[in-house]
Amino acid sequence: MSEVPPKPPLIYWFRNDLRLSDAPALAHAAQLAQRHGQPLLPVFCHAPPELTCWGFERVGVHRQRTLRATLSDLTVRLRGKGSDLLELQGSPATLLPTLCHALGATHIVCEAIAAPDEQAEVAALRSAGLQVHTVWQSSLLEPAQLPFAVGDLPDVFTAFRQKVEKAALAPPAPLPEPTALPPPAPLDTPQWQQFYKQNQAQSRAQQAQAAINIKAPEARSSFPYHTPEFAGGEGAALAHLRRYLAAKLPHSYKATRNQLSGTGFSSKFSPWLASGALSARSIYAELKAFEAEHGANEGSYWLWFELLWRDYFRLLHLKYGARLYHARGLLGTLAPAPAADAPTLQRWCQGDTGRPLLDAAMRELRLTGYLSNRLRQVVASFWVHELQGDWRAGAAWFESQLVDYDVYSNTGNWLYLAGLGTDPRGGRHFDVAKQTREHDPDGRYQRLWLGSSQAQ
Repeated sequence: MSEVPPKPPLIYWFRNDLRLSDAPALAHAAQLAQRHGQPLLPVFCHAPPELTCWGFERVGVHRQRTLRATLSDLTVRLRGKGSDLLELQGSPATLLPTLCHALGATHIVCEAIAAPDEQAEVAALRSAGLQVHTVWQSSLLEPAQLPFAVGDLPDVFTAFRQKVEKAALAPPAPLPEPTALPPPAPLDTPQWQQFYKQNQAQSRAQQAQAAINIKAPEARSSFPYHTPEFAGGEGAALAHLRRYLAAKLPHSYKATRNQLSGTGFSSKFSPWLASGALSARSIYAELKAFEAEHGANEGSYWLWFELLWRDYFRLLHLKYGARLYHARGLLGTLAPAPAADAPTLQRWCQGDTGRPLLDAAMRELRLTGYLSNRLRQVVASFWVHELQGDWRAGAAWFESQLVDYDVYSNTGNWLYLAGLGTDPRGGRHFDVAKQTREHDPDGRYQRLWLGSSQAQ
């Protein structure tokens, strides 16, 4: 009697969801694999090096370093569930069809991301003949539970928030971490071995090149990702969340959130939210438990408020899609976008504008991959309104540098500030002198990043 050949694996493609707890897409993939008696092969594709049209790396060194730490944590956690993570180097649109062909796989499960580049990746896989099932999972609230259709999303955040709060909406409870996962596929076919050998040779070459760009850790960082408290993925995220709540910092969040530097003035959830190592629903559940024990106040409410902003930018993508990425955003005018003047952009990126607060902020961003929310608004306003720069160039620099880069929030915030999105005031123009007086009156922040000779 001949042996029954093993079934081809179901591919789970990790994207911006590098966690095991509260992971609906991964849970769906595991259920499908178990139902059909298939192995489950988790995969992550490292994007190849790419320059933006403005001449800098699309993914800078800080993002590369934090991603590696997050994936290392994810691999350990997957192995603890009887699974593993296959890391490949290259574009998912070309890698995954080749991988599936080598393994005889036909189905992929992944999270849904409603941004043009990410949607184009899924479209390319389907065009290659693969069955791709996407699961929406990154928002706090389910789109289907909103008191309006996504197409009727209010174009002003306040109206959205009021409708949500009037309906007393609460997000679904986060899913527990799985006790086990289906085993990964046996990777032993000649086609697979040839594919993997070629890919890993490419991966080693690119990792060697990336190592050249690694600089010494920056001790002044407000998110020191090189330290044990801030390094890693889901494990570090959950530990940070517990520490933050144990210190009762939600109660002071609103009062301190506009400070410029330090590890405790804001929640610091954003880098783990951006990679998906921590879900918004996990934060919300822990926050409500905190309020039940210690009481709610304006500070703890403001964390909910900020999570709603995060949802709003996601819902805007579901409503408007690629329109958000036009030169004139949602205005729909034919007026051309400002030309991105290369020398001016270079001076802004490098922190060489001659405005001390601006230069200090841009140097912090470049050296650490992090910047306070207040300073993000100030430097973005200066680029768009003072230097008359293309908002997309500024957004691309943030994408390159920020360890908490999130495609939805980055695009939404830049459009809002530039007056090309849904800001009812038509944009936000921050006066640098006023911001300096209000937020760095003694020049402490400027001295931290510029030294005493350049601070004012």
